[in-house]
Amino acid sequence: MSRIKIFTFNPFQENTYVLHSEKGNCIIVDPGCYDETERNRFLTYIRQNDLKPKRLINTHCHLDHIFGNAFIYEEFGLKPEFHQGELEMYSMQEYIARSYGLQISIGPKPEVFLRQDDYITLDEISLKLLFAPGHSAASLCLYDAVEGYVIAGDVLFRESIGRTDLPGGDYDTLISSIRRELLPLDDAIIVYSGHGPQTTIGHERRYNPFIS
Repeated sequence: MSRIKIFTFNPFQENTYVLHSEKGNCIIVDPGCYDETERNRFLTYIRQNDLKPKRLINTHCHLDHIFGNAFIYEEFGLKPEFHQGELEMYSMQEYIARSYGLQISIGPKPEVFLRQDDYITLDEISLKLLFAPGHSAASLCLYDAVEGYVIAGDVLFRESIGRTDLPGGDYDTLISSIRRELLPLDDAIIVYSGHGPQTTIGHERRYNPFIS
């Protein structure tokens, strides 16, 4: 059985996920560690648990989800993997960060792009890629049918949805993505979002005002 560690990082209170297998290998999802304190917290966890990072995945490429990409590359030699439709957004983030009074080095571009309906695998971890644009141009959600969870990025939140007023966003597209990719999942599936607390598909089906 895999384990999930959640960190909340950076001024945007973004959730970073570390998925680690029984063998101690791990997948890093959306590293948002921004400053030295946050980077040290992350490294301490990796070292204390004797983890071996093997893949770096971005659900999408808004700056709060990629603050730590360059750091992860420097520490572990991992280049990011995301959908090719996010590449233009990824390349814009140093400029966008300055508009918030922040600094970011995005690090290297991917060598491998992720595609919808493919799988990310590592030991016993198997994540199906669900294509869910609308918050950004090519957001992906990571669905583990065996463990019963989905990492939804900024597509779906507890009783809310991702904002659609940023470049690449579109409200109707986002609602369509949620109805097509997430609502068909079982009620008991846990939703780990890019911000805020976890929820379940069943809870959102009943109480989310945008989709209920």
